[in-house]
Amino acid sequence: MKYSEITHFSHPQHKLRFEYNEFPFKCDGCKEIGIGSRYKCCICDYDLHMQCAIINSNTLFHPFYTKCSFQFMSIPPGNIARYCNACEKDVKGFVYHCKSCGFDLHPCCAKLPAVMEEGEVKLYLCSKVSSACHGCGRKGGSWSYRSKCKSYNMHVACVREMLVENWHCLYMENRKVERDIRCVENTLYAAHNSRRRGSKGKVKKCCQIAGFAVQFVISAVLGDPTALIAGVVGALMSRA
Repeated sequence: MKYSEITHFSHPQHKLRFEYNEFPFKCDGCKEIGIGSRYKCCICDYDLHMQCAIINSNTLFHPFYTKCSFQFMSIPPGNIARYCNACEKDVKGFVYHCKSCGFDLHPCCAKLPAVMEEGEVKLYLCSKVSSACHGCGRKGGSWSYRSKCKSYNMHVACVREMLVENWHCLYMENRKVERDIRCVENTLYAAHNSRRRGSKGKVKKCCQIAGFAVQFVISAVLGDPTALIAGVVGALMSRA
């Protein structure tokens, strides 16, 4: 649910207004990168992901952890470093924590879409996959988004790593991230060429879609799965 203006416990001195801006930001709630939709205090330059701003319930249940009951916390519990079980990155702020199991989820990770679909691109969120990630080449690890044909897989952790390493470039002009997406696409193209003797046009198309899939995953991890949809569809149509 989206409200034009809210009062939030983490910033009681001013109201936060909803805005959409494709400039990246650092969420003052979970301390992670965001893009697109946010709640913002223009006076203090205070930003929150929608997932961090709108907490409909302090208790969260996730289909990947059927025996867990996650409780929302504004700071990580205990005195030891904690990490998100979805993306394997450090938990530094807002978190959903299961006391009985000790599992933790960033708010954006806890609410990642189970399925992302637009045109020819359809990706499914999986807790475990047997195939290697096209970002790091490893099997296992964090949650992944996998294509319907099961030939494409991308760790949520790898996307987060890409974003953290290239935060400055992402904030300034997005060029480094675009090169990383192109690198994944080219790697897939080479791999398909070595295994398949089908039409090169179909292979290239498949790999281009994989490149767009990376953009889908990036927008979801950044907290706004709709942020890059228009650009993805436009690029897909221009290359059809």
